[in-house]
Amino acid sequence: MKFYLDTANLDEIRLGVESGLLDGVTTNPSLVAKEGKSHYEMLKTICEMVEGPVSAEVLATDAKGMIEEGRELAKIADNIVVKIPIGAEGLKAIKTLSCESIPINTTLIFSPVQALLAAKAGASYVSPFVGRIDDVSQPGMEVVEQIVTIFENYEFECEVLVASVRGPMHVLEAALLGADIATMPFKVFQQLVNHPLTDVGLAKFLEDAKKTPR
Repeated sequence: MKFYLDTANLDEIRLGVESGLLDGVTTNPSLVAKEGKSHYEMLKTICEMVEGPVSAEVLATDAKGMIEEGRELAKIADNIVVKIPIGAEGLKAIKTLSCESIPINTTLIFSPVQALLAAKAGASYVSPFVGRIDDVSQPGMEVVEQIVTIFENYEFECEVLVASVRGPMHVLEAALLGADIATMPFKVFQQLVNHPLTDVGLAKFLEDAKKTPR
């Protein structure tokens, strides 16, 4: 499974890269706005820091605007993935841009049928928002499971990128279901390595080491 950071914070991305475990980054206009820098300038910097894919979201809501913006985003760097929300206009844009060999991450996926449509349109990734689905009292991971099954049934090359991850359990469940990628806040990325028994064991080893003659 690949791990992405869902952030535009350069310090978080730098730490992720230094860990040797970071495979990519997902951003959105809200995350970029928090950093107080130019959208395109920030994306260029992130692409220089990360070898893997960097998802950059369009702001337009109509197909023509999405296509034009997607082409401009793709010029920033070779590892840019254009992020387009699912919808009738979005699907038109996905079809056009994917035919131009521009990789697309279809965002705001809340049902397996939406993911199916995005894959048929040529998307490289679909992003089911599991946390938000959970928030409306529906099992987000059930949607992921259905998407994985559909893609296996029809041998779609589109990857399942689990988004709106709220904690390590979401990452674990996504991995068990065979999702390709989990994108997460930096806090969750840090939590993956932690376990109270590891801390207790390490403290015990250090305590015993102090008692051992050198």
